[in-house]
Amino acid sequence: MNTREHEVRAARADMGDDLVLPFTVDALNLRGRIAHLGSVVDTAIRQHDLPEPVARLLAELMALTAMLGSLLKVQGKLIIQAQTDGPVHLLVADFAAPDAMRALARFNAGEVANLQQQGQATSEALLGNGQLIFTIDQGPHTRRYQGVVALDGSLQQAAEDYFASSEQIPTRVKLAAGTLTDAEGEHWRAGAMMVQHLPPAAADKATEEERARQAEQNTDDWETAQALFDTLQDQELLDPAISPERLAYRLFHEQGVKVHEPVRLRWDCACDRAKLGEMLRRFSAEERAQMVEDDGLIHATCQFCNTTYTFRPEELEQQEGEGGEQPPLE
Repeated sequence: MNTREHEVRAARADMGDDLVLPFTVDALNLRGRIAHLGSVVDTAIRQHDLPEPVARLLAELMALTAMLGSLLKVQGKLIIQAQTDGPVHLLVADFAAPDAMRALARFNAGEVANLQQQGQATSEALLGNGQLIFTIDQGPHTRRYQGVVALDGSLQQAAEDYFASSEQIPTRVKLAAGTLTDAEGEHWRAGAMMVQHLPPAAADKATEEERARQAEQNTDDWETAQALFDTLQDQELLDPAISPERLAYRLFHEQGVKVHEPVRLRWDCACDRAKLGEMLRRFSAEERAQMVEDDGLIHATCQFCNTTYTFRPEELEQQEGEGGEQPPLE
């Protein structure tokens, strides 16, 4: 907001949950985003009944993915995966533009429980060493992009390393996740904030002295932005009473912060029985025979939403366009 906008209205406190708010601070050559996740992250965790430390990690990854995925234009998908040698060996969060999210976690339940009993279920112990993989898919006629950075227990640090190595833009990231108890019970929440310094390009005809002065100013601006960013508390990213707009104002109102239209988010697995059937048809008849269970049916469960789809073996034997469509089983 600039000074004139301050006079028009105060920062809104009623923005709600499940959104990403972009903002800019022109005086500091700064851009940023704040993610507030409520039911989207709670749904992902409740559908899999995750233990607390695993739920916390998945919630953080979802907040990061929402924040970065909201940068996609019109169509496309961002998938962020944490693949590690730790007890939590796989975390996946998926953002499909313009607003759909889903996520899953794979872990060794016994090892996680042991770490919890010993009071050692830190992110470093749970994740160990591995990779954080960023995959951007903009559609069928575009080239897929993938970036990989080392992961040594901190999703937050790995995200900053990604920007430093791939985009070479000074970037700070903060992730937070936790539970909130209200009259309806306990609910998971997650939040994230990112700031990036985008100094203006030096003028072609600027003197060496002018360039040095501008470089010094850029350094001062980024140090100021980081000092303000470092005052951010986890609870401010998780408290539903502190809207992203109010938080941006709290941090940068003296420099003049402008907030932009938020990107709204929703949980949507988008799994599809027809597509799953096509995938099963790619297996050989022998392989499908091994999938048949005692009731004579093939059961396939979506890893993201835990929805189970049931198929008769004979309907998977049909070739595309043959015999009409079999009625789905309940």
